[in-house]
Amino acid sequence: MEEVKRVSLIAAPMVIVSVSQYLLTAVSLMMAGHLGQLHLSAVSVAASFTNATRFPVLFGLSGALETLCGQVYGARQYKKIGSYTYTAISSLVSICVLISILWIFMDKLLISIGFDPQISRVASRYSIALIPALFGYAILQSLIRYFQSQGFTLPILVTSSVTFCFHLPLCWALIYKCHFGEIGGSISIGLAYWLNVFLLGLYMRYSPSCQQTRCFCFKEVCSSLHQFWHFAFPSAVMVCLEWWTFEVLILMAGKLRDPKLETSVLSICMTTTSLHYFVQYGVGVAASTRVSNELGAGNPKAARSVVWVVLGISLTEAAIVSTSLFCARNVFGYAYSNDKQVIKYVSQIAPLLSLSIISDTMQAILSGVTRGCGLQRTGAFINLGAYYFVGMPISIVLCFLMHFRAKGLWMGALIGSLLQAAFLALVTLFINWNNQATMAKDRILKHQLQSTVEGIEL
Repeated sequence: MEEVKRVSLIAAPMVIVSVSQYLLTAVSLMMAGHLGQLHLSAVSVAASFTNATRFPVLFGLSGALETLCGQVYGARQYKKIGSYTYTAISSLVSICVLISILWIFMDKLLISIGFDPQISRVASRYSIALIPALFGYAILQSLIRYFQSQGFTLPILVTSSVTFCFHLPLCWALIYKCHFGEIGGSISIGLAYWLNVFLLGLYMRYSPSCQQTRCFCFKEVCSSLHQFWHFAFPSAVMVCLEWWTFEVLILMAGKLRDPKLETSVLSICMTTTSLHYFVQYGVGVAASTRVSNELGAGNPKAARSVVWVVLGISLTEAAIVSTSLFCARNVFGYAYSNDKQVIKYVSQIAPLLSLSIISDTMQAILSGVTRGCGLQRTGAFINLGAYYFVGMPISIVLCFLMHFRAKGLWMGALIGSLLQAAFLALVTLFINWNNQATMAKDRILKHQLQSTVEGIEL
């Protein structure tokens, strides 16, 4: 019960934070969808493309902070938290330059792989208008990891809620009243991200609780680069392999006989399951934070108890949501579109979505445990095998050879997700928690010794 209380104090705010940030994009998709099927398809494709190149890369790279900042906070090495955070910000902003170039030429890329030119051009306009949001998102993800690793969830909760409330009327006004069309959604998302960054930056700068951790030391930032990328690269690969699977499904759907219908329905499925995933991701953050804190503090038994607590909480919630979604399968499509054909198709694929809710819950929580232990490399290999050696081939066979269309694509992804959750469960079951605590201690001492030696040399 002690651990339930600790986990809940982190998980409950982070669930709201994760969902509210994800809803920034989802709300823009929903509002653009009511402009017509062309706009829904184009924004769906643009959202898939930009999410595939933004979310998994930046979100994955910043996942290294869950290991590094969480463990040094548990070991009470507070100054290193700021060094790791500034290292992450500088690294992620550099990556954003490369990603933005790719976004500018999105239409040419989509047309070259056979996408409808009209959909491609509208999608390109949406992505170019989203470039300012890209840089804001990079800084925001680093700041969120900075606060969550210390258990400071209240400032993240408040700023995320404020920015979401800011986004709702602004997005509606830009799309419908100012006649910006789908581009209004991109502009609103960018302004919301930068508002969130500004508010968190103010709190970090002036709050007494951040006094020991916000210090900037250029030497420490440079010395942290190697250690950051040691965890950041496999963390990004782990997220990218999973996320890109679903983006490839969207591209495959664009090759079917009715691309507007297939991409729209598959995008609705992704939006729905992703929304629930971010609910569970909030609980996974609590697992990652508590596990890394306890390992850094040298408490392996406490770290192990966290796993059982978060699994109990998450599976209970997933069972309720999965059942509710199945019961409402004939009506929930109206949230995205008024097209009767789209709504009927969505109701047919809803039973598969209910199963996806369960599998996504397992892997979201166990991935959080993996990040807390610093086992991102293992997670990357699991995702590679589950999705690209098993799930993707099954999707292709069911969709194109057995003619199940979008339903076949989703069935293959579901099998990959179930396999991923099963392997992550096995890895978690066989973790040697004493060894993990020792490795965390050695890692912290090694970095401390390295910084001392570099200081003497200077």
